[in-house]
Amino acid sequence: MEGKEGEALVFKGRGKYRSEEKKDKISAYLYISPFFIIFAIIGLYPALFSLYLAFQKWNGLGEMTYVGLQNFTIVLQDPIFWKSVYNTIVMGLMGTAPQIIIGIILAFLLNQAFLKLKNTFRAMIFMPYITSMVAVALVFGVFFSNNETSLANYILNLFGMDSVAWKTDEWGVKIAISFMVFWRWIGYNTIIYLAGLQSIPKELYEAAKIDGANIMQQFRYITIPLLKPFILLTVFFSTVGALQLFTEPTVFLGGSAFSRTEAMTVVMYLYRDAFNLQSFGTGSATAIILLVIIIIFSALNTFLTSGIGKRRRGYKS
Repeated sequence: MEGKEGEALVFKGRGKYRSEEKKDKISAYLYISPFFIIFAIIGLYPALFSLYLAFQKWNGLGEMTYVGLQNFTIVLQDPIFWKSVYNTIVMGLMGTAPQIIIGIILAFLLNQAFLKLKNTFRAMIFMPYITSMVAVALVFGVFFSNNETSLANYILNLFGMDSVAWKTDEWGVKIAISFMVFWRWIGYNTIIYLAGLQSIPKELYEAAKIDGANIMQQFRYITIPLLKPFILLTVFFSTVGALQLFTEPTVFLGGSAFSRTEAMTVVMYLYRDAFNLQSFGTGSATAIILLVIIIIFSALNTFLTSGIGKRRRGYKS
């Protein structure tokens, strides 16, 4: 009898423990549930609804009509869409590739012990990232004005080059917008690289100095290989951001942004179809195509940058 009573107490204790464990799990899920609820409302549902709209013909008010792959066919056969893809890739490369390279160099310089007023320089470099886009549009609208007296044209004239109509010329528009992208995001990448540099043990640099390595050799054989995770991160974010370019060309060109093709990006094409032409089906189809493009380019860039530092054998004095 005593054995049975002991087993009953043990079973009761286990049942109580499991009940408490279950309550803890439920409590944990309740604590994190607000995030998933908000994500489902403003993230997951619009994405799934957009996927559904890609196969429908809808103007936003009337009834939807199933059209299968017709929306994708219309988009892929539109020369303006391919022009927007070309513009997006060109301005993406011109705006993001330099900021990655120069960002590493600036972070390396800001991390040097001999540099004075480090915090001031860091704040100055990061300032463009938090600057209002309205202010950015005003400043760059004046800097890249079509007038002969604009600052950009004045600099070109100093070097004996002709003035450029920055807001109407095919390549002038692309260069101006790419410069805006570079100026706005260079500080963001620099701060990420600076955080990565500060995680590298100083003993490595001291040992390299003892072995006779100069600053360039330290940068090549220590800094770049150990910054690889941060470089991969910024390349991924820069690729996604470049392919979603929308704000800079819109604020730079103003009201004519959606009626011209010199700087129309894929997201601008999507926005034009959905909200200007009330063709939500082709707009959603464009969004799906853009997702595929982002996946392809992100995978390609990650593959190309994943080899950084693999061939590092050492340095020669």
